[in-house]
Amino acid sequence: MGVNKAVIDANVLLALVDKKDKWHYKSKEIAKALEEKDWEIIFLDCIMNEVISVLGKRLVERKEADKFEGIVQNLEKFVPENKIEWLYPEIPDFYSDIINLTKEKRGRLNFHDALIALFIRSSGLKYIVSFDTDFDDIDWCVRLKDEKDIP
Repeated sequence: MGVNKAVIDANVLLALVDKKDKWHYKSKEIAKALEEKDWEIIFLDCIMNEVISVLGKRLVERKEADKFEGIVQNLEKFVPENKIEWLYPEIPDFYSDIINLTKEKRGRLNFHDALIALFIRSSGLKYIVSFDTDFDDIDWCVRLKDEKDIP
């Protein structure tokens, strides 16, 4: 049997590193189940961009900016640079499909989520670990939102 693979969405990865995130416990349970079932997690550059940006904003708003460096260092240990799939150089190839998909979904799917969905399809994958219901409307994506969803 082949290794199951899933892209991890920013909301799950962010919840893993931010202990105050409302999804922190749920994301830990999902991560544990994925590890126990020997899933390969795919980390995308656009996800890392979003996680680091949102994390910084959250910590500034909570007046905890002094914790940013340490949390990002933990993130870097969890997701080393050599484990990141670099999609930004591919945007020119995907651009018209991204725009068309966002229009098809009438704005319910943002630019990054459309890029992620198209990456999943073009890579022959089907799973995304996400709390974002927008992926439920993508025919070729199966959203893993809970540890019970993981086959």
